[in-house]
Amino acid sequence: MTLAENAVLLQRKLEYTCTLAREVGLAARAEQETLGREGLGVSSKGLQDFVTEVDQRTEETIRTRLAEEFPEDGFIGEETGRSEMRSGCWVVDPIDGTANFLRGLRHWGISIGYVLDGEVVLGVIHDSPNDRLYSAVKGRGAWRGDKKIAVSGTGNPHEAMGILGVSRRAPFENYLNKIRALEDAGIEHRRIGSAAIGLVRMAEGVVDFYYEAHLNCWDAMAGVLIAAEAGADVKMPPLDEFLQKGGEVLCATPELSEPFWDVLSEAGY
Repeated sequence: MTLAENAVLLQRKLEYTCTLAREVGLAARAEQETLGREGLGVSSKGLQDFVTEVDQRTEETIRTRLAEEFPEDGFIGEETGRSEMRSGCWVVDPIDGTANFLRGLRHWGISIGYVLDGEVVLGVIHDSPNDRLYSAVKGRGAWRGDKKIAVSGTGNPHEAMGILGVSRRAPFENYLNKIRALEDAGIEHRRIGSAAIGLVRMAEGVVDFYYEAHLNCWDAMAGVLIAAEAGADVKMPPLDEFLQKGGEVLCATPELSEPFWDVLSEAGY
C-alpha cells in the first residue's frame, strides 16, 4: 500500500472511530441516566474493580463493528481480551472510569487507540458525560471536536497542577510517597479516577501533567497519543512491553516534564 493509500485508510479509520465512540458513549450515558446504579448489572473483578453489563455490551459493540469494517486488524480490549496480534491493532477501554460511571460522577469515557507497525497512530476519546470528542492522528495534532488543542504554557512548578492516578498494581506506600513529594515541591494535584479523561484534560491545558505508577494499555493508548500530539512530553515503557503488561506513565508540559519526573522518581516505585 502506498503512503497516499495509507493516509486515506487512516483518515477513514479516524472518521469511523469518532462516530462509533460518540455513538456508544451517548448510549452508555443514556443507560446510566435511565437505569441508575442498581440497574447497571454490576459485578466485581477484584477489590474496588468493577464491571457493568454496559461495559461488556459497549466493548462487544465496538469490537464487532470494528471487525466488520476493518477485518484485517487485531483487537485488545479490557473486557473481552485479545485477538490474534496483527500489524494493525485496536486497543479499547469501553468505559474508562467505571467506578465513576456507577456513581454518577462525571469523569468517565470511551477510549479507542490504534497501533500500526509498532506505533500508536490514532487515538479517540469520547468524554461521554460532556459529549466532547477528542482525537489525534500521529503527526496531525490533537483536537477537541474541530478545535485544535494544546498543552498549557505553565513554566513555574509552584503554579502547576496535575492529576495523580492511583493503581492497586503498585504499592500504596508508593502513592503516598508521590503525594508527599508533590506537596513538598509545592505542586498541586487532583485524583479523578479515569486515566483517559485525565490525559485529555492534560492535553487541552486544564492541568499540567498526568502521572500513574501503572496503567494498562487500554487505559492509556488513545490518551497518550492525544497528549503527545497536543505537545506533551511522554514517558512510558516501550510500546511492545506496554501492550503486554502496561507500566508507568507521565505526560507533562515540556518545560516542566523533567522537574516533575525528578520529583516523582525520587519518591520511589
